[in-house]
Amino acid sequence: MAAPEELFCWEGDWGLPSVDTDCLVVLAYAKFAGAPLKLQKLSNPWRSPSGCLPALRTSRKETLSRPSDIIIHLRKQKFNADFDLSAKEGADSLAFISLIEEKLRPALLYAFWAEPKNYVDVTRCWYGEHLPFPLNFFLPGQMQRRQLAKLCLQRGQQSLEVGEELEKELYRDAAECMNLLSQRLGSHKFFFGDSPSSLDAYAFGHLAPILRCKLPSGRLQQHLKSLDNLSSFCSNVLLLYFPRDGPEGGAARTSSPPDAPDFEQVPNKRRKQLLSALVALGAMLSYALLTGMLSIQHVQPDELQGLGAEEEEGDGR
Repeated sequence: MAAPEELFCWEGDWGLPSVDTDCLVVLAYAKFAGAPLKLQKLSNPWRSPSGCLPALRTSRKETLSRPSDIIIHLRKQKFNADFDLSAKEGADSLAFISLIEEKLRPALLYAFWAEPKNYVDVTRCWYGEHLPFPLNFFLPGQMQRRQLAKLCLQRGQQSLEVGEELEKELYRDAAECMNLLSQRLGSHKFFFGDSPSSLDAYAFGHLAPILRCKLPSGRLQQHLKSLDNLSSFCSNVLLLYFPRDGPEGGAARTSSPPDAPDFEQVPNKRRKQLLSALVALGAMLSYALLTGMLSIQHVQPDELQGLGAEEEEGDGR
């Protein structure tokens, strides 16, 4: 019997099964399609087989990281949430997913990773508290640069000028996208009736963080809450497919499975603690050298001999 396929995702918070949009998309699609995946919720992307999250390790020991690649793989394994869609509904689904990626995702990246107060007070704070030492010192900054690079690439620009003008443009596009999604959903439970599809997974993955995370600058959240059917849609998906990650369970940190090797649970725990202490000591020494607080002087051998002679004379006295 083949080993179960493993899905590695960021752990959850704010009442969500994961704090990461791509992880939410994959988790929702796997639930909708009934894929029997072994789930590993992590707070350390370096424990993932690809070094990033999400990541799917297939039964053939291949690793997939992009949500679209993971969904295509699940479909090939006969776990297809779009199986009952008509040709027209399939085309509509692809069109709305493209709209989400083009209009809503950039605003989401900006809100969590570019808007200064949101990034400092929420995003960096969350990853700084959940990542293990010493990754929590430098990995959030690396992640921010990577996300901003994605935003630049999507906009076809080499750099971003973070400010009111860019924010207004991105949030306007996001609001238009939400309005169109709200119109398409209407009074239905899901976008194409009573059964969820890949469009529902993408919509949930992008809308749920906006709805549940309390950002200091919450213009996107205010607009989403004004669209009652979209807010109810996110709440219904959480209630039906992720009941253990509700407000009560989501407030606490999701722990890793007891049999999963963790940064703090490896056999050589003391050795890793000593290594961490040495890394911290080296960082402090480097800082002291760079700032001039500490200096190293080169002493010639003859100076050492002269110093030894002076000490002998002093002892003789």
